[in-house]
Amino acid sequence: MSHLKFFLIILFTIALLCLMPGQQIFAQHQLKGMHPQQQIDFVTKQIKARKEPYLSAYKALLGKADSALLISQHAVEDFSIPGFYVDKETHRRTSRALQVDGFSAYSCALAYQLSGKTKYAEKAIYFLNAWASVNKKYSQLDGSLVMSYAGTALMISADLLKGYKRWQPEEVKQFNWWTKNVFRAAANSIRYRKNNSGDWSRLASILVDTYLEDEEDMQQNISLIKKDLFDKIAADGHLVEEVKRQGKGIWYTYFSLAPLTASSWIIYNQTGENLFTASRDGASFKKALDYLFYYNQHPKEWKFFKNPDTGSVHTATGFWPANLLEAMNGIYPSPQFNDYLAPYRPIMYTTHDYAWTFPTLMPLRLNGYQ
Repeated sequence: MSHLKFFLIILFTIALLCLMPGQQIFAQHQLKGMHPQQQIDFVTKQIKARKEPYLSAYKALLGKADSALLISQHAVEDFSIPGFYVDKETHRRTSRALQVDGFSAYSCALAYQLSGKTKYAEKAIYFLNAWASVNKKYSQLDGSLVMSYAGTALMISADLLKGYKRWQPEEVKQFNWWTKNVFRAAANSIRYRKNNSGDWSRLASILVDTYLEDEEDMQQNISLIKKDLFDKIAADGHLVEEVKRQGKGIWYTYFSLAPLTASSWIIYNQTGENLFTASRDGASFKKALDYLFYYNQHPKEWKFFKNPDTGSVHTATGFWPANLLEAMNGIYPSPQFNDYLAPYRPIMYTTHDYAWTFPTLMPLRLNGYQ
């Protein structure tokens, strides 16, 4: 074989590889965060085989991603959020900037991973760049908390797009600066709290650690979670701090378990340590989930407060705790959970907080994906 012919064969092979969807501009990056590579590969295979509920969930994702293509960013220099119980209307209104942009970025980044269509990656990066270049600080009572529970969507998006070659080096550098100096600063400022605020801030911080490959800070977050996990979950499954929230006790139980379980999922993917099987004096994640599931359906039996708020498909903040239960059904398969969830699939959680956002589409497995 002549040198010229060999060179042409190599050139032609490279050209073919460059035309393959999802590979032409994505450098090798083994995902190990919220969406590990095995999960991405498994879901992609199910979609290609047109299996349910993955196909319907994928179509629902693409619907959200296509809508996001039409949305302009809402980044602000000062993410200033008053305390919810101080000024509910302003809190909700100002929070939406990050909630909308975070979800839009997330839906597009995941759509890119599963479809290979670069229009989704480009739009996700548009939102990431906007917040990285415009947002310089957070303020007021709930600035750090809302940034932690809504900004998780931006961090998951960034991890999904890490290595994307059209994300320019200067843009990545600016995003990394924002990640360290604004987002993680907000999260770490409240990560020593013992309630749901601390849980969300630790999840936010763990997502940063995953993206930046910061093993030292990751270990600090893992230590914090393990240290007080069973101070939070009582032997019967109720969450000690969250049931104190009067009529919002069931909601706050969800609002604590969502980031706690999401952090544990990432810890498992990063280190192999399995907190889902951990227990102390009968307390465990499974006990807490069963407790939440039961009392969300039987609020009149809730002993901590009369007529507590419950989650349903019509809840303004999204269909909780269905998203959490759908995610956890992959770890603790339950006929009760499944019967409750089946009529509502595919389940997405599109507003407010972002831990378990696409649980039907992106199932959890502890023993590999087959």
